[in-house]
Amino acid sequence: MIVSASYRTDIPAFYGRWFLDRLNAGWCRVVNPYGGQVSEIALDRAAVDGFVFWTRHVGPFVPVLAEVARRGYPFVVHQTITGYPRALETSVTDADSAVAQLYQLHKDYGPRVAVWRYDPILISDLTPPDWHRTTFRRLAAALAGATDEVVVSFAAIYRKTARNLDRAARRHGFAWRDPPAEEKGALLADLAGIAADHGQRLTLCTQPGLVGPATPAARCVDADRFSDVAGRRIAAPTRGNRPGCLCAESRDIGAYDTCPHGCVYCYAVQHRDVARRAYKAHDPGSPALNGPPAASGGRSAGDVGAGSRRISGTAR
Repeated sequence: MIVSASYRTDIPAFYGRWFLDRLNAGWCRVVNPYGGQVSEIALDRAAVDGFVFWTRHVGPFVPVLAEVARRGYPFVVHQTITGYPRALETSVTDADSAVAQLYQLHKDYGPRVAVWRYDPILISDLTPPDWHRTTFRRLAAALAGATDEVVVSFAAIYRKTARNLDRAARRHGFAWRDPPAEEKGALLADLAGIAADHGQRLTLCTQPGLVGPATPAARCVDADRFSDVAGRRIAAPTRGNRPGCLCAESRDIGAYDTCPHGCVYCYAVQHRDVARRAYKAHDPGSPALNGPPAASGGRSAGDVGAGSRRISGTAR
């Protein structure tokens, strides 16, 4: 089983202590964000083929990664670096620092561990298409040799995303738009060429209508990449979480509405104030990232079998 940590929140930036505590325990709980069911996920070495970490700021997590590696778990890190203005990304680490972090991952763990994400691509007065071409070129050049893949996608405009973008646009005096497919395709073609010039393969995350010869579909949870990192074959069936997703099967252990970065286009946060309250209230001793503290005595790692199992029909 590959464990995802997490496309629902930034565990490396904000919840590293919780993750390490759960790794020590050998299990964690996950509350289903849609139905409230609670599952227990085994995190012991026998159950986990590897971890995929998603982050804007891997720096605070470096000691945890060292411990993950010491225990023999293969892992891959997807680090998002966009260089957007603060009106769009309120409190993410600056691009130069993030580039240095990605280089350090390459140095410490090899060429297949680090994946650069330039997503989501948002078209606005602050970030028009030519801004993306210029910024992407600068970042691709800075990251040459640090990673062999850059994953891109255009912002998915859900209702909550549009609401948060509109609120930020009023506050900071800009306009945003969702461009037509032809405009997106032209920008993607240019970005793919820039990436290739710097030794990076551009792939497109879960937007099948824009896939083409120069913009193949991404496998963000990639069993082949994990196999290269592990030095042995890791087999996992393709089981994407939405149409067009080619990811290998994984289990995510994060929670929505818990990332306080403040990116106004984020699909995983209803409102930054909600996420900030959740972060402030977080208890690292809880078995679930967004759950109550563990009961006195808790469960031991031996109480949880391989893989995962549902333990209740409602969150508790």
